[in-house]
Amino acid sequence: MSDPYEDLEPAEEPDVPDWEDEYLDRVSDRLLFNYDLEKDVRAGGEAFAMYGEMRMLNKKHFLHPSLTFAEHESFEHVYVRQADHLTVPDVEALVDLGHDLAEEEVDADPDHFSTEFVFVLVTDEIEPPVREFVADFEERTMLKYGFNGHYEIHLVVVAPDEEDIVSSRDAHVEEAFRLWSPIEKEEPTWWDLVTRRLQI
Repeated sequence: MSDPYEDLEPAEEPDVPDWEDEYLDRVSDRLLFNYDLEKDVRAGGEAFAMYGEMRMLNKKHFLHPSLTFAEHESFEHVYVRQADHLTVPDVEALVDLGHDLAEEEVDADPDHFSTEFVFVLVTDEIEPPVREFVADFEERTMLKYGFNGHYEIHLVVVAPDEEDIVSSRDAHVEEAFRLWSPIEKEEPTWWDLVTRRLQI
């Protein structure tokens, strides 16, 4: 019997920009297969060194793949900025920007399931007030009582030289910025599987 995989070509590595920054380059190596990456973008008048976008389409099948229902679209936008010093108002300004971007970019219709805006700030040191604000932060907005999905805003602050990082709940991309630790692939629990199936 012939090997069905023998004629498969290895996947080509996506073409990504050179950030001329060792930390961001190494982060991009962790993101490039899941996100479309861009360099030096502007969003809502604000400048970001790195931008990543991920799009997902979830389909459910009935008896045959051609019979689909409950198609839902999910998006994740990751904005990365470097800053020498951070204050809580600096972070709050990005939360406001997230709401502005949601008004501009979220196509709220019945096919929309979720859109996430993740703001990552790379700095020298994480001050205690900033750490507390980010760790406690949680923001989810239902669209048309949830009939048109929802959008979320997440925050990540990282001090690479200090090997220190703090993130808001469910900011899963945080792992990609924790370069001093390997990305761990945990087996999903039974609850993870149930909530994933029910789209909770």
